[in-house]
Amino acid sequence: MRVKKIVFFLFAGIFFISQSLLAQSEDLFSKHEINSRMLKVSDWQMRHFNNKPLNTWTNAAFYTGVFSAYEVSKNPILLDSLRAICVRNNWAPGKRFDHADDIAITQTYVDLYRIEKQSEMIRSSVDSIKKMMRIPGEQQARKGITWWWCDALFMAPPAMAKLSKTLNDPEFLIVSDTLYRQCFRLLYNQDEKLFARDASYLWDADGNGKKEANGNKIFWGRGNGWVIAGLARLLSEMPSNYSGRGFYVGLFQEMSNRLLTLQQPDGLWRTSLLDPGAYPGGEGSASGFIGYALAWGINNKYLDKKIFLPAVKKCWIGMNTLLDDNGRYGWVQPIGADPRKNFNAESWESYGSGAYLLAASEILKGKIK
Repeated sequence: MRVKKIVFFLFAGIFFISQSLLAQSEDLFSKHEINSRMLKVSDWQMRHFNNKPLNTWTNAAFYTGVFSAYEVSKNPILLDSLRAICVRNNWAPGKRFDHADDIAITQTYVDLYRIEKQSEMIRSSVDSIKKMMRIPGEQQARKGITWWWCDALFMAPPAMAKLSKTLNDPEFLIVSDTLYRQCFRLLYNQDEKLFARDASYLWDADGNGKKEANGNKIFWGRGNGWVIAGLARLLSEMPSNYSGRGFYVGLFQEMSNRLLTLQQPDGLWRTSLLDPGAYPGGEGSASGFIGYALAWGINNKYLDKKIFLPAVKKCWIGMNTLLDDNGRYGWVQPIGADPRKNFNAESWESYGSGAYLLAASEILKGKIK
């Protein structure tokens, strides 16, 4: 009789714990909870900028998330904070006119311009990008290609597509298309359906090149996160009748299907996609950007909801295990160009918070439960 009571209470305890965890995960998808977490993450990050310029790419990626959070929440605090930052930047992009990283903040300038229609908000960005479109710069001279690293495909193409749509000027999109395809031909691996970070990670015909400890090619988690999140943002701005749109839709779907197979049991992606066991826990920025893109694909009917929704739900639950009570989004790999092990639960970067906010806003937009 005593044994039966013990077994009863044991199973009752397990049932209670499992129901509690289920309830917590269900709460993560409520409108109130997502809005609350978005505001908390935005607030924490706004109070913890590093010493980098406010218009640099790391912060620009964060602003994309803040504006997306504003779009779904209409919280004026988010919009006012963004505008104040842009005013402090004097609405200027970075100094390197031909470098995608320095174009990234243009995305936010255009978003705010669409609300306020003040020409000074985008004047400097338009001038800088038009210069890049007409004058071969240092990147072209050094690398023979302007967008020579995969991160660039998040930074610049959405900005140029936004300008093209906003100013009704197809040249921005046409030039972006040309530069994008150059990068694609150089870095996209047709067998793995993933992007190398840059040409230094390509293998030669004899199979010589940088390898992971398990012998696989190196495909960086965040690098591919940059690409697929950038594709979602680019397609959001590209006209439905644009002649080259099919290329981008196909690439988005192909990468989505491949990344789905690389999601780990905790719902997250690792810093190295083909050698996940060699690296510490889920990498916050890669997981956020990929989770955002998959949610966007579901919401815009490019991905099968039955197949991809469970992955997005697992990702969101996993991402929130990386968020502390103060709003700091951790387990974010620091700035780099390859998979590394130099991060932990306390590691944060503003682009990690941006990835979290992008994913949160897209999940909220789709009412994913």
